[in-house]
Amino acid sequence: MLLAVALLACGPETDTATTPPPSAAENAVAPVAPAPAPAHENLSPAEFAEKMKGENVVVLDVRTPGEIRDGKIDGALELDFRDPQFATKLAELDRDPTYLVYCAVGGRSNQACELMTEAGFQKVYNLDGGYTAWAGR
Repeated sequence: MLLAVALLACGPETDTATTPPPSAAENAVAPVAPAPAPAHENLSPAEFAEKMKGENVVVLDVRTPGEIRDGKIDGALELDFRDPQFATKLAELDRDPTYLVYCAVGGRSNQACELMTEAGFQKVYNLDGGYTAWAGR
């Protein structure tokens, strides 16, 4: 009998009554990060022209005044991306319209679109290839 007691004392622990249940913290699911702002879309000149036919659309030219002197899309709102007040002026724009944004070749307008989506603009499109592609269509 002494041998049986010794074997039981040294054997694996099988009493689950003394093991506490997992805590709620151990069972909790990690919080999900908020969804990122919707990304803007790049459009070909033909797609850009088609979007311009929609309602509540603002065409936004983010080139410098010197670049604009060489031509621009009719009716475009001018907002120089290189202007130190660009972010302030951008913040003053209405968030509701669809924005069609372009620059000379697409780089600055792409950056402007990123800033706009981060600022809460929901419908933002970049002209792929910029005014250069538009003029050559």
